[in-house]
Amino acid sequence: MTTLRFRSRPPTGLVQLRLPEVRFRFLDALWIQVTGTHCNIACRHCFISCGPKADQIPMMSAEEVEQTLEEGQTLGMRQVYFTGGEPFLHPDLRRIIRAALRLAPLTIVTNGLLLDDAAVAMILEESERTRYSLDLRVSLDGTTAEENDRVRGRGTFERVLETLRRLGRAGLSPVVVVVEHEGIVRTEARDRFQQFVRDLGIARPRVQFLPLFRNGREMRRTHGYHDLGLLASAPLLGEVESQLPCATGRAVTSQGVYTCPMLVEHGSARIGDRLPTSLHPIRLNWDTCQTCILDGMRSIN
Repeated sequence: MTTLRFRSRPPTGLVQLRLPEVRFRFLDALWIQVTGTHCNIACRHCFISCGPKADQIPMMSAEEVEQTLEEGQTLGMRQVYFTGGEPFLHPDLRRIIRAALRLAPLTIVTNGLLLDDAAVAMILEESERTRYSLDLRVSLDGTTAEENDRVRGRGTFERVLETLRRLGRAGLSPVVVVVEHEGIVRTEARDRFQQFVRDLGIARPRVQFLPLFRNGREMRRTHGYHDLGLLASAPLLGEVESQLPCATGRAVTSQGVYTCPMLVEHGSARIGDRLPTSLHPIRLNWDTCQTCILDGMRSIN
């Protein structure tokens, strides 16, 4: 029996809930939080409270990243994601990019603000060295400065647009990732965003919408989750379970292995010291899991 404490609207006591179990199927996505929570900006909706002064999760050394990659290869990983924080702050980024691309396709999740001409040239050079793909996911939370800057910070909109134009001139087509904060609804915004990205010079626009995870700094900006009993109210369908990120992925940090990258600030989501000991079933014990189940979040690969 799992004991959960309501975070957003706590009742007078504790409630006993039997949460759904998700079995681990295979290692498709290996998420490596290479820079911990260190980031060059502090987005107001960040789900793990990253920022310039955020040191609750330290940066990984190049040796730690390489060891994780070797373990992932042994366990059959299919793709690698570098995240943080901001991966382009890592002092040995080129070294760990090269290490990953010797083994699997690599995606770097970035806010795009550090992708100057030298960084773009490095990405192009490393792409040409490998038989695997090297992809970028660049965050942009609006097609206007008003939409984007109210969550990502003043001036970030124009700086990200400059980066996207630079990538377009280099012949690169990053995935533009949009968080569905207030006013951004994927059913209404998809065509608008795709055209907007195309107009920036991206020949093959790709836009991915992510639901708003109400943890980390977002809990202070708006609110957390209200009803933790929702996950225990109905059985988890097999076709849903198989597509959840925790069924085919793990997140590795300098402090151990976690069920998914959204939960690395939850100590209870730490499931092992190293990858080989973390590939076991887990229960959806965290309020954040509501977003994946109820808001249509499936595999984030």
